[in-house]
Amino acid sequence: MSASTYPLFCLGNPLLDIQVTNGEELLKKYELKANDAILAEDKHNPIYDEIVRDHKVTYVAGGAAQNAARGAAYVLPPDSVVFTGCVGDDELAEQLKAANAREGLKDAYLVKAGAKTGACAVVITGHHRSLVTTLRAAESFDKAHLSSPDVARLIEGAKVFYVEGYFLTHGTESALEVAKKASDAGKVFAINLSAPFIPQFFKLQLDQVFSHADIIIGNEAEAAAWASAAGLPPDTSIPAIAAALVQLPKSNSSRPRTVIITQGADPTVVANGADPENVKTFPVDRLPDEKIVDTNGAGDAFAGGFLGAFVAGKSIDEAVLVGHKLGAMNIQLVGPQYQWPKVNVL
Repeated sequence: MSASTYPLFCLGNPLLDIQVTNGEELLKKYELKANDAILAEDKHNPIYDEIVRDHKVTYVAGGAAQNAARGAAYVLPPDSVVFTGCVGDDELAEQLKAANAREGLKDAYLVKAGAKTGACAVVITGHHRSLVTTLRAAESFDKAHLSSPDVARLIEGAKVFYVEGYFLTHGTESALEVAKKASDAGKVFAINLSAPFIPQFFKLQLDQVFSHADIIIGNEAEAAAWASAAGLPPDTSIPAIAAALVQLPKSNSSRPRTVIITQGADPTVVANGADPENVKTFPVDRLPDEKIVDTNGAGDAFAGGFLGAFVAGKSIDEAVLVGHKLGAMNIQLVGPQYQWPKVNVL
């Protein structure tokens, strides 16, 4: 099979989500926020064993970029999307591989012998989710893996590249390698802000990658965190933040940057570098509360739908609407999941 059959190449932290519902007591015990995403500290480490031991859990293939890659694979024909990251040689990795195979996503993992695959405790309370991630093997990703013959061919054959912001906590060199290769070759590079703590604490790393980014995706909380870190006034509107992001310096000036900021059920904001003052908004079809099962992965589903449609040749505006469709599908299911049999959302 030719590497060129995978037009979308995604890079991030492969994780197995361990989900538990009605987690109010867990939030209190581990000092978690209802709608947040954090890296586990020492005080959080017991949560992984506790939820498996004391609660009914659901295992779902996770990791932000991997979720988006699965979403894009859902939209596109088979053999269109490849994902890489680092896993251990354990049962969690086997579950991830099986999920990817079921959903038409090619994985090109770096496998770390003797290491444990990363996991994310997903504590659901009502329509909110609190994500507590232990990266484990994921943070052992080696840039040299990108130069290995098989992965280098996949990079060479890809047309669009996507990296999650979470990856910048440990893998900035690898992200920059992919971003620069994309920019130098005139290909499209996209990055997701992923969580408020990324622009708060990893702004330097983000700025390095932003310089090569053709597409920046985030939600309103992440955008506000970036605005604060960048020194914008506290009352700066989301459209104004999008306009500021779109005008940041860019290495490849031949293609204007696009910035997309989702706001849950509120309109999605889109700015384009070709006309930064003309920021568009796209209404979201609001679902009734009784149809909302789980919001975990909704942003990743949006990104996957958007990327899949974009790779399929849709315009930015059309791709945003496909992102909305996949996000709506996701929140009606448990975890970052998509409806099977497959529904045509293009």
